[in-house]
Amino acid sequence: MSELHQPDKVIFMNMCMICRGNEVLALDKVNNRYTGTTFPGGHVEPGETFHDAVVREIREETGLQIRHPVLKGIYHWYRDGFHNVGYLYRADEFEGELKSSEEGRVYWISREEYEQKELAVGMHRVLKIMDSEEFSECFMDVKEDGSIEEHMY
Repeated sequence: MSELHQPDKVIFMNMCMICRGNEVLALDKVNNRYTGTTFPGGHVEPGETFHDAVVREIREETGLQIRHPVLKGIYHWYRDGFHNVGYLYRADEFEGELKSSEEGRVYWISREEYEQKELAVGMHRVLKIMDSEEFSECFMDVKEDGSIEEHMY
C-alpha cells in the first residue's frame, strides 16, 4: 500500500511587468522581507481568480487599471512549510493615473536602466521568463545553508 501524501500548503501570488513602449513600471519595494526594485503584484485572496487578483493588486499598488494581462510563467519556492507560487504577467494595455502606495514608489524607467538597478531577489530570472519563448518556470531551491539554486524550465 502506498504512503499517503499530505498536499502542499500553498500561497499564490502574482507580479506584472507593465510596459509602455521601451519603458517598464518599476516598484522600489519597501518592507523587511522583500526589498529592492521589482514589479508590482501581491497575494491572491481566498476565492479570487488569478486574473482578478493581478488586476486588483496593480490597481492598489499603482493606481493603474490593466487590461488583458498575459500569463508569461511561474516562479516558485518553498519557505516556512509553504509552497509559494508566483504567477508572472505582462500587460501592455492600461489606463489611469500613476500613484505610489505603502508598498513603495512606482515610476516609469527604460528597460535598460531597470536592469541596472539593485533588483529584488529573483528578478533577473523573472526578466528572463518575461523575455523568453523557451523558459516559463523558475524554481528557487533554498538550501539549508542559506544558499540558493535557481532552476529554469
